[in-house]
Amino acid sequence: MTPLRAFILLFSLFMTDSVAVQVESFATKLDALWDFDNPGLSEERFRAEMKKWPPGSPEAQEVRTQIARTLGLQRRFADAHALLDDIERTLAGLPPHVRVRYLLERGRTFNSSGSAERAVPLFAKALELSQAAKDEFYAVDAAHMLGIAAPPTERLGWNLRALALAEAATDPRARGWRASLYNNIGWTYFDDGKAAIAIEYWQKALAASQAMGNARTTRIAKWTVARGYRAVGRLDEAEAMQKRLEAEFAQAGESDGYVYEELAEIAVARGDAEAAQPWAAKAHAALKDDTSLGADQAPRLARLAAIAAGHPRAPVKP
Repeated sequence: MTPLRAFILLFSLFMTDSVAVQVESFATKLDALWDFDNPGLSEERFRAEMKKWPPGSPEAQEVRTQIARTLGLQRRFADAHALLDDIERTLAGLPPHVRVRYLLERGRTFNSSGSAERAVPLFAKALELSQAAKDEFYAVDAAHMLGIAAPPTERLGWNLRALALAEAATDPRARGWRASLYNNIGWTYFDDGKAAIAIEYWQKALAASQAMGNARTTRIAKWTVARGYRAVGRLDEAEAMQKRLEAEFAQAGESDGYVYEELAEIAVARGDAEAAQPWAAKAHAALKDDTSLGADQAPRLARLAAIAAGHPRAPVKP
């Protein structure tokens, strides 16, 4: 190889690495604007960020993919699709990383609105593109979404593949997916009636969340372990964990309807309808306007209302 060709190769590698670092740096900055508990606030933050970039630029279009995601989380699916339609018209001129984020958000919008079958090929394409671009974080994201949207018989395989990608990644952000994936794998086993195996994965998710120092995901992980304990009849342990969570939220000046719901269900499992009533009433009040419940909202709220009224013989939540 001539010195000139060697120089060109080294320069091209340097430029490729530099672009990758710039892309990752912007994506990391962008993702830090998220407050998944408050998609409306997140939308405001992203719209403010979008104004900093020229219209149609890769940065502006990447920000718009996240605005679409906030709209989906607010169940404004038509608005999300309209925005994604506009982004789609510019895809040919955008970097692979932005195309991946477009595919992920189009897929999430379909999946959240009940069209999982339309989401799956989009997530599969996102996985293909991100792996080709060595975009580790979003490759794991795509595989994990396939673990959610694919037919039930395929979900465990996709989640395990996502976990393998996360464990093999050199990007710390990609490795940070492990807690979420342990959680999802646990739910896959739980939905298959294997609660004991689910608890093992949920305990791994809890340990991983604690190691990352993420208070929000650690609380979710604690709740989920306690949910598993209720399923296998370890009611004292389940109640103790949920009450500690209630105290944590109270100390932070917050509350959580899902914790109240579990405390009501634990009391019902013990046959103590009277103890269940106040917890169910608090859960109903906290969750009645929670749009994240989606299609499950009506029967879930109806059950809580029945328990709060002293009629715990409503269909039992598994």
